[in-house]
Amino acid sequence: MIPVRFEIITIFPEYFIQFKSIGTIGRAIENGLIQINTHNPRDYSKDKHRSVDDYPYGGGPGMVMKPEPVLECLDSLGEPAPFRILLSPQGELWNQNLALHLSQKTERFALICGRYEGFDERIRIAGADLDISIGDYVLSGGEAAACVVIETMSRHISGVVGDSESVTSDSLGGNLLKHPQYTRPPEYRGLRVPEILLSGDHRKIQKWREEMSIENTKRKRPDLFTCKDDLKGDKKSVCRGSEDPDEF
Repeated sequence: MIPVRFEIITIFPEYFIQFKSIGTIGRAIENGLIQINTHNPRDYSKDKHRSVDDYPYGGGPGMVMKPEPVLECLDSLGEPAPFRILLSPQGELWNQNLALHLSQKTERFALICGRYEGFDERIRIAGADLDISIGDYVLSGGEAAACVVIETMSRHISGVVGDSESVTSDSLGGNLLKHPQYTRPPEYRGLRVPEILLSGDHRKIQKWREEMSIENTKRKRPDLFTCKDDLKGDKKSVCRGSEDPDEF
């Protein structure tokens, strides 16, 4: 099996040392299912200070990442050309459907991590196939976002998660939140596990879980529904995002 490769463009490659060594991601790398490589655009800077940023034309606060080091770093990745993702608060909002779609698109991705006040627009125009934002907030750089994108995509790669059913039943699978879950003891601090889960009747348990999943979503994330009618109907017909994302 050819591993899925993630090429990270970052001025802080050390950020990913621990990320690559622990948990699901660490095991996936060890088992040859994915590869994560870091590339520092400073290595492609032309001045003695290895600068990757400069003052913005027209004035304004902060510094902007220069196009030459980033684009030349991308050029160095060779063939097959990766699908290039720019991590930016201006990008398309990251979600489970998009993670699944991209995980099936190709076997090589480049993730471009910004710093400072943002990117020279020519990086976006000439160097990115897609802009991604992991949320409506601002980080100091794209490294944390890169970790989020890699982990969510990797879960959809065959063999990365030992039990494939746990992926399909995750929260946001089918645009529904997960049902409440319980383990031992059956009672703790006056709070009891619902009797249905102790009944041994798997058909009734499954029905309860489906109902609780819909109720959880209705209460906590009503935005995931395109309508609020017939919430006990076919979840694919009432939940936003059941269709495939646009092609890129």
